[in-house]
Amino acid sequence: MKSIREIYKIGKGPSSSHTMGPERAALLFQQRYPQATSFQVTLYGSLCKTGVGHGTDRVLLDTLGQERTKIVFSHQEWEGMHPNTMDFSAFVEDMEIGTLRVESIGGGDIRFPGQDSPEGEEVYIEHSFAEIADFCRWRYIQSLPEYVELNEGPEIWDFLQEVWQVMKNAIAEGLSAEGVLPGGLNVQRKAKYLFEQPANRHETGLLEFQRIAAYAYAVAEQNADNGTIVTAPTCGACGVLPAVLKYAQETKGFSDEKICRALATAGIIGNLTKQNASISGAECGCQAEIGTACSMAAAALAYLYDQDMDQVEYAAEVAMEHHLGLTCDPICGLVQIPCIERNAVAAMRAMNACNLSYFLTGSRNISYDMVCRAMKETGENLNHRFRETSEGGLAKLYNRRGR
Repeated sequence: MKSIREIYKIGKGPSSSHTMGPERAALLFQQRYPQATSFQVTLYGSLCKTGVGHGTDRVLLDTLGQERTKIVFSHQEWEGMHPNTMDFSAFVEDMEIGTLRVESIGGGDIRFPGQDSPEGEEVYIEHSFAEIADFCRWRYIQSLPEYVELNEGPEIWDFLQEVWQVMKNAIAEGLSAEGVLPGGLNVQRKAKYLFEQPANRHETGLLEFQRIAAYAYAVAEQNADNGTIVTAPTCGACGVLPAVLKYAQETKGFSDEKICRALATAGIIGNLTKQNASISGAECGCQAEIGTACSMAAAALAYLYDQDMDQVEYAAEVAMEHHLGLTCDPICGLVQIPCIERNAVAAMRAMNACNLSYFLTGSRNISYDMVCRAMKETGENLNHRFRETSEGGLAKLYNRRGR
């Protein structure tokens, strides 16, 4: 597996696969052909069908040049095509001088067809939770943060400190912002309103929900407004992990250093899911994005509350198991409905998964590795209309109402 740095990417929303990935690919292609006078980018699959709503065309034009770049939305499909495929062409006058096919595989990562894995060095030898647990038992390693530092080196903590700071900034900025999100759906920002609503101080559960939901809304709304966030593991699911960590720190007094160790724990879960299943909504539906984010958050909480490695695994497994089959059907291709609200719901579900792991770990039958395989199989068998194409589910029904 690669570094957990690949799970946590700092950048602007609204989509890691539709904006961050294409931007990265465009920069790489531009560097290969600096003499080019014009470019053409052909978008296929989900990039074609939801690219405008997600800002794919905007980021490509901004990167390669508005006046010299043509964007083609192609509905052509072929067997084995990744749903986020794009073809780049470079020209000098009318002569084509170079081409490149790129797949945006989720979380801002890109891959070239024919390669087994995306760019980046392998950092971890282990490729499953079972292998990690065995290794840790053999080396008398008590926690996943210790395992992370052994493989990544102590400098990983400076990186995670930066990640945590950006997450906290996104919450603060989102809680102070008001108005309507861009894109034409007229979605009002709700984080500030939710945070400021008076609540019955004797209703502990309601207060917990209010805070966690407000934090999740804040980050997800920042993402929808092209603000700076951290993929965890994607832009569309970026609000889940910061929300639960912020609430845990406020209520339990955890230091930033302890929170960074929780981020390391969550990063391993995200890495495993990315390695063995998918974190791409276009490839496996929203279970791959919000389900993974919920698993990461549940595992992070379990670590913070001093649960052992088996309990951390169980928390992550419970969180993913109850997102299996979750579709990706963004209305008008925007990362707003149902995406923003879904971040808040998943954050609360992460809390519940952590609580279950505290009581029931010894009785479980399902491993995290097993639920990852189930998620991948489920995603691959979802009808393509429910995998970030905006052709089914809520997106289809909303359009039928003439809106």
